[in-house]
Amino acid sequence: MTSKGSIFKNQSPWGSTPGGSGRGGNGSGSRREPPNLDDVIKNFQNLINKFLPGGKSGGGKSIVLILIILLGVWAASGLYRVLPDEQGVVLRFGKYVKTTQPGLNYHIPFPVERVLTPKVTKVNRIDVGFRPASDTGRTSGVADVDEESLMLTGDENIVDINYSVFWVIKDAQNFLFNIQSPVETIKATSETAMREVIAKSPIQSILTEGRSKIEVEVQAIMQGILDEYQSGIEITQVQTQQADPPSQVIDAFRDVQAARADRERSKNEAEAYANDVIPRARGEAEQVLQKAEAYKKEVVAKAEGEASRFLAIYNEYKNAKQVTQERMYLETMEKVLADIDKVIIDKKSGSGVVPYLPLPELKKKNN
Repeated sequence: MTSKGSIFKNQSPWGSTPGGSGRGGNGSGSRREPPNLDDVIKNFQNLINKFLPGGKSGGGKSIVLILIILLGVWAASGLYRVLPDEQGVVLRFGKYVKTTQPGLNYHIPFPVERVLTPKVTKVNRIDVGFRPASDTGRTSGVADVDEESLMLTGDENIVDINYSVFWVIKDAQNFLFNIQSPVETIKATSETAMREVIAKSPIQSILTEGRSKIEVEVQAIMQGILDEYQSGIEITQVQTQQADPPSQVIDAFRDVQAARADRERSKNEAEAYANDVIPRARGEAEQVLQKAEAYKKEVVAKAEGEASRFLAIYNEYKNAKQVTQERMYLETMEKVLADIDKVIIDKKSGSGVVPYLPLPELKKKNN
C-alpha cells in the first residue's frame, strides 16, 4: 500500500497529478484523503524553489519575499471607493465602526473589516393596495390587494384606496442595523397611518378634495413612527393612486352621487330664483312705500296750506268784514263766470240807451 507521504510527493499543492493541469485533470486526486499540513507546505516550498533563481539555497529568502508580496496585496485590498449616491458603513468583525462619505477610502482588509455601501439618494417606491403588472407577471393592468386597500371611513363607509410610498435612506447605519426588513416595515407603517387618517375622514372628502390633506397627514404619521424606530428612513412622498367605493357597490354609490348632484343642482336653482325674486319684491315694496310717503306729505302739505290760507282770510275777515265779503264775492264770481258767455243788461240806463251789451259778439269780432 502506498503511504500518504508518497502520494503527495507526486502531487502538486492543489491536489492534481503531475501529468495533468488544473483545468485538464479529471479531479480524482481531490477526492482522496486530506493531506498532512506539513507535507503540503513542504511541497509548496519545493514548487516555488523551482521557479526562483538560486534553487534551494535561496528558498528561505524567496518565501519571505512571497509573504511580503502577499501581505502587500492583502493590505491593498483594503482600498475601496464610495460612489456619490452611496455611504460607506465599515464593520469590524461584524460591529459598526464608522460611516464614510463618497470618495476613495481605506479599511482593514478582510476578514478584519468589511464595507457595506447602500445607495442613500435612490428614491424607492412601495405600492400598497395594488401591484403593478411588472410585479405580478401580467402584460398589462394592475392587481388589487383587497386586504391592504379596503378601509373604514369616519362616516362608517368602506373605501378602496390605492397609494404609493416613496422613501430614501437618510442614515445608513440605522437603516442597516435597526430594522430587519425595511420594505415590510414601511408597508406596515403606511397601512397603520393610512387607516388612522381614513378612520377620521368622511368618504365624500376622501373621494374629492381631501386627498392632498390625507397624503400630508399620512406622511407625517409615518415619519414619526419610523423616527421612533430609528430606522434611518425618510418618507419623501405619499401619493394616492385611486380612491373609490368597493367594486361590489360602486354602481349603487354612483346612483347615490348622481342623486346628491341633482339635489344640489335643484337647491342651487331654488336659491338663484329666491335671490332674484326676493330683492325684486323688496324693491317694489320700497317703491310703494316711498310713493305712499310722498302722497302723504303732499296731502298733508296741501291741507296745511289750505288751513293757513283759511286762517289768513279769516283774520282779514275779522278786521274788515264788509270789504272781505265783497272781495270774496267778487273772487268767487270771477271764478264761476270766467268760462261762461255773459250778457249785461243795465236796468238803470235811460230810455235813449240800449240796455243790451252783446259781449260774446264783440269778443268774436275782436278775435
